[in-house]
Amino acid sequence: MMGLGGLDPRKMQTLMKQMGIKQEEIEAERVIIEIADKKIIIEPANVQKILMQGQESWQITGDVREVEKEEGIRVEDIKMVSEKTGKSEKEAKKALEDTNGDIAEAIVKLSG
Repeated sequence: MMGLGGLDPRKMQTLMKQMGIKQEEIEAERVIIEIADKKIIIEPANVQKILMQGQESWQITGDVREVEKEEGIRVEDIKMVSEKTGKSEKEAKKALEDTNGDIAEAIVKLSG
């Protein structure tokens, strides 16, 4: 399979390494970018972390959709956090409120 510019991907990796560019694939399922009035959701996501000349950058590709931000905590999110942690829905809701609706952070908070 040929990569960018007709180069074999292995040759491309070798050239990048010689130029001091490090690339790491991140096993992400979804990327959410929150802006003032909406969220940009990229799912499934292919994420690459690139380190070049001491500067870290990220490349994200995948299917993109935009959704308006919702006020309050969604019932589905409360149930998911409750199920994943074994905590009550009341505790899950409080953790989601404390983490501004961040599901992963709420799960970590309740699991720790």
